[in-house]
Amino acid sequence: MDQISLVIILLCALAIPLIMARFQLTLLPTAVVEIIVGVVLGPSLLNVIHTNDTLSMLKDVGVIVLLFLSGLEIDFSLFSRKRNDLTPLQQKQSINAPKYSPVILAFMGYASIVAMSAIIALLLKVSGLFPDVWLATILFMTISLGIVIAALKEKELLSKPFGQTILLISALGEVVPMIGLTFYASAYSPTAKSLWLLLLILLAAGLLVWRFKAFFKFFDRINKSTTQLDVRLSFFVIVLLVTIAESVGAEGILGAFLAGIVIKLLQPHEETKVRLDSIGYGFFIPIFFIMSGVGLNLKTLLADPKTLILIPVFLVAYLLAKAAVYPILRLRFQNGNAFAGTAMSTTTLTVVLAVLQVAQHLNRITSQQSGAYLLAAILTCIIGPVTFNRLYRVEPADAKPLNVHFIGTNLLTVPVAQQLTKNGYDIHMYTDQERNYRAFNSEIDVHLLENLVPNDLVAADVFDTDIIVLGQSNSKENYRLAKSAKQYGVPRVIARFEDPNILDERKDTLTKMGVEVYSTSDVQISMLRSLIETPSTLELLTSTDASVYEVQLRNHKYVDIQVRNLPFIDEITIAQIYREGRFVRPTGDTPLKLNDRILFTSSKQQSAQIRRELGKLN
Repeated sequence: MDQISLVIILLCALAIPLIMARFQLTLLPTAVVEIIVGVVLGPSLLNVIHTNDTLSMLKDVGVIVLLFLSGLEIDFSLFSRKRNDLTPLQQKQSINAPKYSPVILAFMGYASIVAMSAIIALLLKVSGLFPDVWLATILFMTISLGIVIAALKEKELLSKPFGQTILLISALGEVVPMIGLTFYASAYSPTAKSLWLLLLILLAAGLLVWRFKAFFKFFDRINKSTTQLDVRLSFFVIVLLVTIAESVGAEGILGAFLAGIVIKLLQPHEETKVRLDSIGYGFFIPIFFIMSGVGLNLKTLLADPKTLILIPVFLVAYLLAKAAVYPILRLRFQNGNAFAGTAMSTTTLTVVLAVLQVAQHLNRITSQQSGAYLLAAILTCIIGPVTFNRLYRVEPADAKPLNVHFIGTNLLTVPVAQQLTKNGYDIHMYTDQERNYRAFNSEIDVHLLENLVPNDLVAADVFDTDIIVLGQSNSKENYRLAKSAKQYGVPRVIARFEDPNILDERKDTLTKMGVEVYSTSDVQISMLRSLIETPSTLELLTSTDASVYEVQLRNHKYVDIQVRNLPFIDEITIAQIYREGRFVRPTGDTPLKLNDRILFTSSKQQSAQIRRELGKLN
């Protein structure tokens, strides 16, 4: 029977995402559906899954892996950048940016959540509905980072100020409750030791970061598919910190959470996280969620009149605890988006499950109270995402087109700028040659400058752009301006060089700075070679129906997918894949990797949608 229960759970873990994808069930997060399936298959209804030692052990491992991956999700770069570390362009943008940055809004927002949670917890104690103020405060201040990240990824908001604000609030909604839970468990656990021993966990975490900081620098040279050293290191860190946490009287989940933070700070490859996600969400975590549902006996819970009262009370408490976030988000964002962000921050489940498990181990909560908290948390996972998806609209500041500045106005750059203008780019051209200004000003937006001195270009906001193209024929001038633009902080600098001597001497310098260098002679040679090898190249490049496009693969949905299995492969032809500094000639069996630069051909109508899908930060 033990094996049959496990087989049923694994079958459900396989079938749930397939059924949700088949019927496009996007209303509920997968975790919520897994809990509901556990309720249906447990003693509440069908009673076909029975708790046993094996499933209990896998459930405990599941929550540890879940908290580890939660720690791995936290992006510390949002907190760490100091003003002195910014380029001049970033400093200027920060000065001209709105008064309230995402970091300030996030800390203000989460401070309001902590205050509201404490007030609501006190009211519950005074009313006699729930006596433990500290436990209730911890529960109400939790936010499910994983669910929030999924929603933000779907809307492509992780790189936008609004998305970063909600992401930071959610990150605090996991970190702060975990810290609070640690002190709570240490205070009430019968095996608790001195609180100062908790510092041993932080000391161990710091030593691990210091010791293995250089690990991933030589990782590629020694890693093999049969060793998976990055995964082995991750599980070593998990087991070590969990063991230390339990040895000093803390909860193992704190060690797991810190292990995720340690691995995140070690800056592993993206593929490392993909493999860890595969292990966690492919096996252990679904078992944890389904078994959490099995542990909910609705017959017993709903038979208790007090529990029927607690469920809506706790649901309202979860929602009210986040209500003060709205006026804080309103300081920078639109009214509807502020409400949508507040609704998204009410979503909570992951840490609630961990907190309830600890509280039950400490006998600080009854099964009825725990069930009421869990059912209310499940409801927030429905209310929050649905409200967010219905209300969110693109912020005006996020809808701006890509900005491209050209320095150099001639027969090479003007036609390119005209075509880009038609494709929705914001184009501005600059020249210090009055003759060129008079020749092309009627064709496109051209600004006449007195000179091309870098300080004067900065003052004229020429370097305040997403992409700058240095298209003059003067190679020395392009070299000088390319260095200045990159030092100023322009994200992409494209420089033209016609002098082979200068190119040979200084190309490495510019390449190391991230400048993209080209010469018309190289382009012509490559074109002629392509025409000889592929006669249709000229027709392809000049066609009004099809063209060559490039996109960087950032959508995890297509990572490790073979080219032949792309859903839109019949609509495009992939010519080359630029991966880790070299070109890969793809076949149908070639798997795509994160951050691949894919060169493909398609119709202009389809290219925008395909580039948006592959380049989505998901």
